[in-house]
Amino acid sequence: MSRKMRHEYISISHLSKKYDKDFVLKDVSAILHRPKVLFLDEPTSGLDPSTACEIHKLLKELRDEGMAVFLTTHNMEEATKLCDHVALLNEGVIVEYGTPEEICLKYNKIKKYKIQLTDGTKHVLLQGTEAAGRITLWLREGRIETIHSCEPTLETVFLEECG
Repeated sequence: MSRKMRHEYISISHLSKKYDKDFVLKDVSAILHRPKVLFLDEPTSGLDPSTACEIHKLLKELRDEGMAVFLTTHNMEEATKLCDHVALLNEGVIVEYGTPEEICLKYNKIKKYKIQLTDGTKHVLLQGTEAAGRITLWLREGRIETIHSCEPTLETVFLEECG
């Protein structure tokens, strides 16, 4: 058995222990003949997080091997993880298209940062010279525990554009 065949067997046998048989027969059989394009509708809907993670790994492997994967999903976190490009649809019309990062940055109108200091206090700062000064001071003093930019998620953009 070739390495590739052995990998497929291991992946599919591992998945078949976690899914009901109908899922394995329907969705996994679609990839066995190695199509150039694969269409999947809500492939992880209703699955527990560890099983969804296994599906994500498999889809990334297929993508990395050159297969084009078209995915329909209402799970914007999943779309962000898996998709090189996304199209957001509203009533059948594409209202936004691009990489998840491009779309999120396009809607990043109010630039702000969430900061937690080592003493546990939390701050939200709007981008500007005052915020830059405070952040610089806290960095010099070694007081920053975490710092996060607050650009919108794909879900936030979807809700804004599609309701």
